[in-house]
Amino acid sequence: MLSKLDKEQLRGTIFRHLDGIATSTSAFALHKKGILDYLLEHKTVHLKTLSDTFNANEGYLNVALRILCSQGWLTQQLDNKTDQIIYATNSKSKRAFELVPLYEQAVNLLKYSVRFPDERIGPDAFSALEKVFTIYKQKFGLDISEESSIEYQLLKHIEGTIVAPIIVLLGVNGLFHQYFMEASFTAEEYHKDPESFKKILDFFAHLGWFKKKKNTYQFTDEGLFFAKRASAYGVTVSYLPTFVNLDDLIFGNAKILKTLSPEDTEKHVHREMNVWGSGGAHSTYFKVIDQVIIKLFNKPIDEQPKGILDMGCGNGAFIQHIFDVIEYQTKRGKILDEHPLLLVGADFNQAALKVTRANLIKADIWAKVIWGDIGRPDILAKDLKEDYNIELGDLLNVRTFLDHNRIWEAPKTKTQRISKSTGAYASIGERLSNNLVEDSLLEHLTKWKPYVERFGLLMIELHTVKPELVAQNIGKTAATAYDATHGYSDQYILEVDVFNAIASEAGLHPDEHYFSKFPNNELATVSVNLLKGN
Repeated sequence: MLSKLDKEQLRGTIFRHLDGIATSTSAFALHKKGILDYLLEHKTVHLKTLSDTFNANEGYLNVALRILCSQGWLTQQLDNKTDQIIYATNSKSKRAFELVPLYEQAVNLLKYSVRFPDERIGPDAFSALEKVFTIYKQKFGLDISEESSIEYQLLKHIEGTIVAPIIVLLGVNGLFHQYFMEASFTAEEYHKDPESFKKILDFFAHLGWFKKKKNTYQFTDEGLFFAKRASAYGVTVSYLPTFVNLDDLIFGNAKILKTLSPEDTEKHVHREMNVWGSGGAHSTYFKVIDQVIIKLFNKPIDEQPKGILDMGCGNGAFIQHIFDVIEYQTKRGKILDEHPLLLVGADFNQAALKVTRANLIKADIWAKVIWGDIGRPDILAKDLKEDYNIELGDLLNVRTFLDHNRIWEAPKTKTQRISKSTGAYASIGERLSNNLVEDSLLEHLTKWKPYVERFGLLMIELHTVKPELVAQNIGKTAATAYDATHGYSDQYILEVDVFNAIASEAGLHPDEHYFSKFPNNELATVSVNLLKGN
């Protein structure tokens, strides 16, 4: 039985593993180009100088360097007033950069791992895995007795880069089914190539996740901990198509992962895996959303919204969930015949709309499903009124992890603001000033203000954290992974306090009765907000 301290340490291992995918790929890409040696030689360098010297795409180079700051290996000196960024080496830089070449085999392995969702683990991948397993077991000759050491940090990075894609693949494909978790099993029961598959199981046994007895395997308490949290790896692993293309993104074709149309299959992320990972990771936040929904729909009927609009409805699952909460857990649910609930799902992607319609029909839920652009609430409001006689302002607007993923739109009015954000932001490789990112968010939220003043905008949002703070809390946050996945894919996550300040500036004030952040401290990377007008 694992103690509370045991679980805390193992949770820290998951965070370090996620750090590893982001850090190993970023650091090794910089190493190959000679940037790390250049930094050691010059000690303090302007980002622009690095970008010009190495012919890099400055936006993505900035993301990569900030990741190393979050791991404590560099120091970022950011002056938003002059829009200048300087990176400086510190006491950890030399040793960390000396060890970066050890990432090579694990990073190369990702060229196989990225294909796991479609091809599973074939003979070539098994050969590559066996080679990396052997090297890892030798522990590269590192002294890892001290968990605070750079050597330990690096080894956990490599471990995460190796095992995270496998954990996700096995989780999606049933190894973590209750049957396997509760009893002993053999490789033959699970895989058509048992001799090869045993190599993976033996490696997990080496990590202490399985007990091996002759040809049978059984989960240890530690192994069960990771198995039950396989989805925690899903979102980061879903971005492997991005991580394996960092050489191009940072130093070559910044458009390599861009699609021509929203209808095209996304190149930068494995969306199905992303949704699977999100489902497990986001359940805690949805419970908070449920409580907000229950409070709002328990009010007197004349103080309630007429319905709900889910912007970015995806597959319609969130609409179904909200409807069930209202129907079975609120006073409104008891009077739906007299006061029907208007449900609207909106999405930019036509394929998502088709899936949503089919799923809601199957669930016997009445809803309008329409095209909508999060950046054009005016068009959405017009279409709702003209086609369905529904006022957008009569609905509670909800969305989850969407606003930071809007298509970049430069602010029409540039203010004299000096950003308080430490984030690294890019659009197709071009670095975006943090001041502009805040101005853009201000204009974005201002567009929504007329339509959400009465009942509010209920949202779950993702956030970044200052890199020096992340570096002081290695193993306690997934911020490094979030910064990498979102920074390299042109998404704009701001710190919690910065986001809330911009929302208030737009006239949409966080309602303190409904505000939550996770974790509930300075490392918060997720917030639940009900933004309301004056």
